[in-house]
Amino acid sequence: MEFKLGNGAIMLPPLHITIIAIIIIFFLVRWSMQLETRRFTIFFYFLISTYITPIYSRSTKEGDFQLWFPLGFIFVFFYLFRSERNHPSKMKASILGLCIALYQLILQYV
Repeated sequence: MEFKLGNGAIMLPPLHITIIAIIIIFFLVRWSMQLETRRFTIFFYFLISTYITPIYSRSTKEGDFQLWFPLGFIFVFFYLFRSERNHPSKMKASILGLCIALYQLILQYV
């Protein structure tokens, strides 16, 4: 979306991306209210879970191939699995981060 203002313009992401971002923020705020202390940690679990990284790379004559992996979710999952302060809201936020990571993986291969 583009809004023209005189000589300049404001560029916004597509409408479906904006709606998804609003829904994600709504869920994260709602889940953070369920915690008694350190409510901001929900956002950190979400952001760390969205991290993807290539674990294998190969160059061929046709081009480059990279195998991507949601490493951030694996770290957060094992941390929450071993932690004594495990809360369902933290796991929900990390699973939501995994969904975003999978979306990023799909965009890498398309």
